[in-house]
Amino acid sequence: MTAEPVAAAGIVLCGGRSSRMGRPKAWLPFAGELMLPRVVRLLSEVVSPIVVVASAAQKLPPLSTDVILAYDPQADQGPLQGLIAGLGEMDADGAYVSSCDVPLLRPAFVRRMIELLGDFQACVPQVGGRLHPLAAVYRREVVATAEQLLAIGRRSLTELCRVLRTRIVTADELTDVDPDLRSLRNLNTAEDYAAAVREAGP
Repeated sequence: MTAEPVAAAGIVLCGGRSSRMGRPKAWLPFAGELMLPRVVRLLSEVVSPIVVVASAAQKLPPLSTDVILAYDPQADQGPLQGLIAGLGEMDADGAYVSSCDVPLLRPAFVRRMIELLGDFQACVPQVGGRLHPLAAVYRREVVATAEQLLAIGRRSLTELCRVLRTRIVTADELTDVDPDLRSLRNLNTAEDYAAAVREAGP
């Protein structure tokens, strides 16, 4: 029997240094919006509530009043700490976890990932041999395992996925809802940003 779809929230991680971009990604203009509010808006079409996880002193663009803010308790601990902080702020069974630099995210992609979670602890796309743990769904129960990894200095979300019961999702399972898999395109450099702006159009 197929498992019922998880009641999912959304987590957006935006506490990175944006060092390769050269300026804070959350504030980048994109198609008439700022990057972080845009990603929050797109996610909110599918999941609720949305938790935004920032670094302790980070300034954020204005967000909807129903967005929950959480902060990394320690600097430079990576996205694994952000996942722990985000999951700790919600009551949902699990969450779709995203970075803040995916302005081409498609809500239908998020919905499909949630549907594919089934009875697994995590559901992660793998395209071209590469896992995408910041476009993935995690159950709230994974916090204990994530904390154990963080405590021994293993801060990789990819490593977390390898020790969980993880559903690996192939490109063929996603291209009907996102033909070019644009939901997986995060923008790390100014060149990435410029290309995405051109692609999005006015």
